[in-house]
Amino acid sequence: MIIRDATLADIPAIAAIYAHHVLHGTGTFEETPPGEDEMAARMAKVQGAGHAWLVAEQEGRVAGYGYYAPFRERSAYRFTAEDSIYVREDVRGMGVGKALVQALLARAEAAGMRQMIAVIGDSENVGSIGLHAALGFRQVGVMKAVGLKFGRWLDVVTMQRALGEGEHSLPEG
Repeated sequence: MIIRDATLADIPAIAAIYAHHVLHGTGTFEETPPGEDEMAARMAKVQGAGHAWLVAEQEGRVAGYGYYAPFRERSAYRFTAEDSIYVREDVRGMGVGKALVQALLARAEAAGMRQMIAVIGDSENVGSIGLHAALGFRQVGVMKAVGLKFGRWLDVVTMQRALGEGEHSLPEG
């Protein structure tokens, strides 16, 4: 498996992976899959701001993608990022998500981020919750019944992991 920066050539695969999660999963609360132009715009915004949008490639095919972006837009959050990971359905549980999160953690830390937040749709999303826990994230909250998708109320689980020195020192600059 190769983890690399995503390019525009990856957009059809990225859009297809995300569309599957939108239409069949509760990890995202979007209900209508965005088109390729919208996904390209989202990727351009993340990469244009200097953040990472990565793909996992296996045998020449995109097996998953992930990115980190600012947790919130206000300046006080400038050292806190949020990750998002989506894996192709036929390779779930095979280490693709873990490899992507590990790469994102390394890239975010190298960029000076001090905290990574995972906002996980659906408290029954044991795969994502377990993956993040295995990589050192701890659960810091659950928002009960804040989403309605597929005719049922969904929780949101928030997990957090310090990067580098975390809160033990102030960043330079």
